[in-house]
Amino acid sequence: MTDENTADSNTTTGTNTAEEENQSELTAVRYADGTLGYPAHTLGSDGNPPVDTIDLREYTAEIITWTKATATPPGVREPNTLAIVEFEIDDESVRAIGQVTTTEITIGDRVEPVYVSELRDPTAGIREPDSQAWDGYRFKPIK
Repeated sequence: MTDENTADSNTTTGTNTAEEENQSELTAVRYADGTLGYPAHTLGSDGNPPVDTIDLREYTAEIITWTKATATPPGVREPNTLAIVEFEIDDESVRAIGQVTTTEITIGDRVEPVYVSELRDPTAGIREPDSQAWDGYRFKPIK
């Protein structure tokens, strides 16, 4: 990992557009014991509900591990690079899994979430296109 990839994970990305504000959320939750969760669950491991929400779009993350799928389901890009990333927030961490914008990544790279209106082609496959949301976030390496 190079020095340029060791930026503080609290760095605001500042890349959210008005379209993103009205679209899919990337929200983690904080529980009373200080732990974080993503995706959000009604109750934490201590049986209590969340006490706060955290917009992960405002943070950068580190790639913990990644893989590249070359045989993908209908409508999913080939190759499809996926990564598990870790966000560090106030001395706690929370992990997420998602697509990556490029195949040129390594463990330890810093990434930021970027909104994508279609993570896969809604006309491919057996689901009706209007039956679910197709938008979400990919992780883009920070140079």
